[in-house]
Amino acid sequence: WRRTYDAMGFSNLKQINKANVGGLHQVWAWSLPPSQNELSPLVHDGVMFVTSANVVQALDAANGDLLWQYIRPLPDNLGGGRAARSKTLALYGNRLFAATADKHLVALDARTGAVLWDKELVARAPAGQPDNGSLQLSSGPIVARGKVIAGLSLGISGGRGGAYIAALDVETGEEAWRFNTVDQRPPGQDSWNGAPVQQRFGGGVWTSGSYDPARNLLFFGVGNTYSAGTLLQPHAVKGASNDALYTDATLAINPDTGKLVWHYQHMQRDVWDMDWVFEQTLATLPIDGKPTDVVVTGGKIAIFDVMDRTTGKYLFSRDLGMNNLVTAIDPKTGFKTTSKDLEPESGVTKLLCPSSSGARNWPTTSLNPNTHILYVPMIESCSNYTWTARTPEILATGGIDMTYPPRLRPNSDGKFGRITAIDLVTGKEVWQIRQRAPIASSMLATAGGLVFHGSLDRSFNAFDEMTGKVLWTTRLNAAPSSSPVTYSVGGEQYVAVVSGGGGSFDGGGRFLAPEIENPTGGTTVVVFKLPKK
Repeated sequence: WRRTYDAMGFSNLKQINKANVGGLHQVWAWSLPPSQNELSPLVHDGVMFVTSANVVQALDAANGDLLWQYIRPLPDNLGGGRAARSKTLALYGNRLFAATADKHLVALDARTGAVLWDKELVARAPAGQPDNGSLQLSSGPIVARGKVIAGLSLGISGGRGGAYIAALDVETGEEAWRFNTVDQRPPGQDSWNGAPVQQRFGGGVWTSGSYDPARNLLFFGVGNTYSAGTLLQPHAVKGASNDALYTDATLAINPDTGKLVWHYQHMQRDVWDMDWVFEQTLATLPIDGKPTDVVVTGGKIAIFDVMDRTTGKYLFSRDLGMNNLVTAIDPKTGFKTTSKDLEPESGVTKLLCPSSSGARNWPTTSLNPNTHILYVPMIESCSNYTWTARTPEILATGGIDMTYPPRLRPNSDGKFGRITAIDLVTGKEVWQIRQRAPIASSMLATAGGLVFHGSLDRSFNAFDEMTGKVLWTTRLNAAPSSSPVTYSVGGEQYVAVVSGGGGSFDGGGRFLAPEIENPTGGTTVVVFKLPKK
C-alpha cells in the first residue's frame, strides 16, 4: 500500500518530470461498480488490480483490458456493496488478498481470480454479549512473514468492546493471532475509567499498516472512542486511569506472534473524536547529526509526531497550526495539554477546531525521502461540539454521544482546501497552497520532482515539489476520493487515479462548498501517460 512497506507514497519513477508533465494525456479509463472508493490500485508486472463494491478485477495496466474478475454475491442489506470502501489490496506470490463488504478476507489466484480461501472476520463478543455487527473492513490488508493482516474499523454504533487487528495464514486463511485495540484488563486495573470491557467503545483501525522487515515490526494507528461518556462519567469501580488504551496510539506488533512490542499514545482520553489512525510512515531522518530510523504519523489535528522506530521513544512533533485543542506539547514526552475551555460539559456547545472530519483525514501524506519534505493534504474547518451525558443504562449501550456539525473557521476567507509542504528535519514550511475546493485525494510524490493530488472540484493536478506551482491539471468525471499511483509498463510511465466516491469525508467537503457540483457513483479508473516520441 502506497507502493512499499514504508507507506511513504513516493515513487522513484522520473520519466514524467517537471519539464514534460504538461504533455500528460488520458490513455484509458475503466468504469467500476459504484462504491465509496478510497482505493489505491495495486500494479505488478503489468497488471492492475482494483476492487470496488462487490467486484475485484485484474486489468492490463497498459490498455485497461479486463483480464479476469471476481464477483461476490452480497446480502440484500448491503445494497450490492455501494457503501463499501477499501483502501488497498495485497499481493503475496500468486495470491491476491481482498477485504469484502461483508467482512470477509478472500485469497484469489492472482493469475485467474479463482478463490483459494474465504474467511469471515467477525468480532468475538465478550461473554454474554451478542456478536458485534458494527465492525467493518475498510483499511485493506498488508502481508508480512506469511500472514495477511488487517484491522477492523467501526460502524455508527461504535464497536462494543472495541475493534482489533487480525492475522491469517496466507496459505490456509486460518487465524494466527488477534490483537484487541481496546484495553481488555478488568475494571480497576484498566485505563478505561473503570468501565466494564463491554462498555468500552472504539479503537477502530481504518488505515492499512506498515512493516519494517529489519526489525520485524508491524505499525498500525488506532482511532478514538465513540462514546465519550465512558471516559467522562463515573463508574462503580475506579480505573487505574482514563487514558483509554490503545486509542489514538501507534502500535508496534511482532507479526509472528501478534505481541505488542511497544506503543505510543499520541493523545490520552480523546473525547473530541480526533483520531490518530492514519498512515505510519517509516523514514530515516538526520537527527542530532546521525541517521535515525523513525515512524512519522499525524492525527486529525494536523500535529505530526516522530518516534524512534525501535523503541517508540518520542523524538519531536511538527504542529501545522490547524487546531485550538492542544495548548502545549511536552518536548521530552510529547504529552499534549488540552484546553480547559474545551473540556466537555453536558449540553454546552463549544467551538472546536478542526471539525470531526479533521484538518487531515484518511487521504494520506507523501514523504520524499531525499528531501525529507512531507506533503500534507488538509481541510480548514471547525465544528460546534456538544457532548450529552447519559444515564449508566444508556451509556452501557454505546453509540455516539457527541455531536459536531461542521462550521467555518473564525474569520474564514472561504478557502477550505490546503496543501502544506513541510521539512520534517527543520520544521520549516516549504510552501503552502490554499484553495476554495476541499481536498479529496492522497498525495503522491515522485522522483520526477512532482506531487500529484486531486480536489473535490474534480481537478487532478501535478505540482512542482519545491514551489507548489501547478504544472499540469485536468478535470475528471468525479472527485478523486482515492490514492493516486504511478507505475511503469514496457518502458513507459503511467499515472492512475480512481475517481468517484460519496463517503462521509466527501460529504463534509460538499457542506463547506455547496456550489461545487460533484457527481457521485461514477467510480472510474483513469490513466494518463506522455505521448510516444
